[in-house]
Amino acid sequence: MMLMASVSQLEREMITKAQRKYPHCQDPLEKLRLQCLARGASGIKGLGRAFRIMDDNRSNSLDLEEFSKGLQNYGVSLQPSEVLDLFHLFDKNGNGTINFDEFLNSVRPPMSNARRQVIIDAFKKMDRTGDGVITIEDLKGVYNPKFHQKYQNGEWNERQVFQNFLDNFDSPNNKDGQVTEEEFINYYSGVSASIDSDVYFVVMMKNEWKI
Repeated sequence: MMLMASVSQLEREMITKAQRKYPHCQDPLEKLRLQCLARGASGIKGLGRAFRIMDDNRSNSLDLEEFSKGLQNYGVSLQPSEVLDLFHLFDKNGNGTINFDEFLNSVRPPMSNARRQVIIDAFKKMDRTGDGVITIEDLKGVYNPKFHQKYQNGEWNERQVFQNFLDNFDSPNNKDGQVTEEEFINYYSGVSASIDSDVYFVVMMKNEWKI
């Protein structure tokens, strides 16, 4: 697939742009977003996964201690006062917890409905079993490994090519061989951040995923 080659170029542009903007940024939310984008397209997805791991009781909410620890574990550099400001920004009802989904939606770079919908459509096409996660089994019949250079030269077998494809979307520090819809959206929100035109982004996705 050509997508990974084009995405890697967009990703480099996004990382450079985020690194350039960061020193001049004062807003804590934007600082957090830029630090994620500076890690590449998987940066926001990695942040999401780090917090999901901390949500032991699956409450979909975080208190201040969990929130602070999650940012720290992911290596985010913010002053304690900025962490507090961020927490209060999302603790809308003042009950001492924040809704994880609302937080993550705010960290993602803004996306139009058209962009979000084409990402979801691509995910649904990939998720052939309809179980809400993309696995190696889903990729069979959707993604042709025979065009991969390492398959052609005998270095990798079919399964290794599939695994490499999933790794593009997986968190570098916690690879589990499957990608959820949330992680897929988080990944492409990073790619989207480097593309100014809605039309270009939608056409790129439709061409690549044949939707």
